[in-house]
Amino acid sequence: MKFGKEFTSQMVPEWQEAYMDYNFLKTILKDIQNMRQKNKPPPAAMGLNRRPTLYRAFSGLMNRQFSTRRYSPTSSTIPGNDIESQAILVNSTREDGSHGYHTTFLMASEEGGEYELVYFRRLDEEFNKVDKFYKSKVEEVMKEASMLNKQMDALIAFRIKVENPPGVFDRSVEMTRLASDIASSAAVLAATTPRNIRASRKVNVMDAIEEAGSNNLQEPSEENSGDDEKDEKEKRSANIVNQRVEAQTPRNVRRTRPAPLEILDHVTMNQTQETPRSTIKGVLKVPKQTELTFNRENLRKVEEQLKKAFVEFYQKLRLLKSFSFLNTLAFSKIMKKYDKITSRDASKSYMKTVDQSYLGSSDEVTKLMERVEATYIKHFSNANRSKGMSILRPKAKRETHRISFTTGFFFGCTVALILALILIIRTRKIMDQPGRAQYMEIMFPLYMFFAFIVLHMVMYAGNVFFWRKYRVNYPFIFGFKPGTELGYRDVMLPAFVLSALALGCVLSNLDMEMDPRTLDYKALTELLPLLLLVVVTVIMICPLNIVYRSSRYFFLTCLFHGLLAPLYKVTLPDFFLADQLTSQVQALRSIQFYICYYGWGDYKHRETTCKDNSVYKIFLFLVAAVPYMSRLLQCLRRLYEEKDPMQGYNGIKYFLTIVAVSVRTALSLNQASVSWKVAAWVFSVLAAIVSTYWDLVFDWGLLQRNSKNRWLRDKLLVPHNSVYFVAIGMNVLLRFAWLQTVLNFKVNFLHRQTLIAIVALLEIVRRGIWNFFRLENEHLNNVGKYRAFKSVPLPFNYDEDEDKDE
Repeated sequence: MKFGKEFTSQMVPEWQEAYMDYNFLKTILKDIQNMRQKNKPPPAAMGLNRRPTLYRAFSGLMNRQFSTRRYSPTSSTIPGNDIESQAILVNSTREDGSHGYHTTFLMASEEGGEYELVYFRRLDEEFNKVDKFYKSKVEEVMKEASMLNKQMDALIAFRIKVENPPGVFDRSVEMTRLASDIASSAAVLAATTPRNIRASRKVNVMDAIEEAGSNNLQEPSEENSGDDEKDEKEKRSANIVNQRVEAQTPRNVRRTRPAPLEILDHVTMNQTQETPRSTIKGVLKVPKQTELTFNRENLRKVEEQLKKAFVEFYQKLRLLKSFSFLNTLAFSKIMKKYDKITSRDASKSYMKTVDQSYLGSSDEVTKLMERVEATYIKHFSNANRSKGMSILRPKAKRETHRISFTTGFFFGCTVALILALILIIRTRKIMDQPGRAQYMEIMFPLYMFFAFIVLHMVMYAGNVFFWRKYRVNYPFIFGFKPGTELGYRDVMLPAFVLSALALGCVLSNLDMEMDPRTLDYKALTELLPLLLLVVVTVIMICPLNIVYRSSRYFFLTCLFHGLLAPLYKVTLPDFFLADQLTSQVQALRSIQFYICYYGWGDYKHRETTCKDNSVYKIFLFLVAAVPYMSRLLQCLRRLYEEKDPMQGYNGIKYFLTIVAVSVRTALSLNQASVSWKVAAWVFSVLAAIVSTYWDLVFDWGLLQRNSKNRWLRDKLLVPHNSVYFVAIGMNVLLRFAWLQTVLNFKVNFLHRQTLIAIVALLEIVRRGIWNFFRLENEHLNNVGKYRAFKSVPLPFNYDEDEDKDE
């Protein structure tokens, strides 16, 4: 792989504007190369080609040191790196209070020198941009490191309060215990020890304990100063006892400096976890409980929050280090290309400046990474380095051939089952059987539920494929845990497994129904779709670590937040999933039909009175409105918290859609009513226009008149503008698919349930297209703000006035 492609592939997507524009500098070098080739003198027509070194001046047979012996070291001989042989001169400048670098090209008078002037001017701009950005980011992480220092001080003090480890932080108590042990052992030898030595040793034990406790040396008394022999014995005894005390003192006691517990007087707890209870308290303006409560549950929560903060902070440091390395390497590569094209030796001089700049010489990030590693391993992984580093540096997820093979296998099974289903229907003429209408009204909606889910998963897999292709950082946008995001093959595998199982159930149902030998098991055949639905539900809620547990848990969490809107703080994954559910109204109605058919219907004889039940009809309205109501409540929650009027306008859009869907549902139940038909037309057209405009302008960021790309955006990830216009046209067209419901289209060869399913499938396709451009716009907003990291809430809040004098 060429360096340019590798350089682009390893960029932090949100920082791509801050990297050196390697490709643009390459184009300038190509212009220089083309100019030099045009002005290159033609080769000699006659004679042999000789190497250029054969035309250099003859250096003589004498060694250089002998031939130049008569010159002093300060003679006029010019070394190869002197100013006269240099092509550039790099100076440090200060403009508008900011530090920068300016390169003076010394060969501007040569032919084509203006091209090289342009090259170095653009090179300086890129270098100053990179150096300034890197310095600003390092300053940010240093401030964040200072904040994490305070959080760790508070955590350690909090641990002392909760755990209160005996004998670890109270040095005086430990020393007293050790002194009693040594004194008791010394008493055993007292009987065989002379009195004078016994007395001196007893005194010196206390002296030694006091020395070990206070680190103050005692002066010998004046009355014993004259006896040299006695002093020597006392010193030896004191040293022996001191060594025993030091040897028996645990290392952590000797070297541990206890954390000041006074820190806890200046901190309060941050209520970072959002729950329905905290939301209700916030609305009722109940004062938050910020006082510290010292228990193990709170300690566990604090440690978990700080773990996440350290992991995120370490990832930021890793990306900063990669940013510095990649850009330094890019400057080295581009300067070597310049030297190769121009036959100059300017790379050494320029790279020396790069190495001496903040980008090349700063080691704060490397040192900070080492300290973060040591802190995390010591405090959060129980001094287990391999465990700590596996969390700080998670391995990239590798796509195995097993996933590809299994996906391809089930895709082949799906295609084969579809062909088999078509052949069975054609050969057995099932569509001409008397039970066709009953089958389409009852069994077809049950099985179409799985078709809706499979198509949505396939569209999402396509989204993931194109997001990766155009470097949309979807794991960061959705907030996936590093290493757990699914690739497009991972999404397609369960989709094709589900499609194969659903088609197998359909074929089994039809085959058992047509075979006289299995008529006695008709009840079992009718239960096949229910059994498949139960299997899918059990797998979704299974707590075991199988079938993408982290992704299932993430999905269920977002679903729970959406259903309980507005009691949870609204995040992008929550409202993104709620938007997906607005395109699955027909699937939700299929679940409603499952409950009614198997709960109150006579499934053994394939009979049901669900559609004549008034309660069932009421739930038709409620089920269709639930996804839109969830989005409406989420918009109101954001309007209340962010005070953004755009969220209010977005809520009006969903309110209009709720009215339009409800009116169309009423019309489907009473086709003869003219008033319902007029209301359905008015509200449906209004909701479709507003929703389409919102999709294109606010969700996709398109239709900008003064953009560089006419009617699009200034920045586009897809290189072909026609793709955006096709997507706009399809979005507008598919937004008006509801016309089938209002106009009540009838196609002779298609059943009414088939038309409803086709319209629902088209809406899922529209949502899949919407997903790509919605996340592309979100990604470009992050790029514009250099937002590459999520903010992790910290557990402690420091009192800002703690340093003020009372």
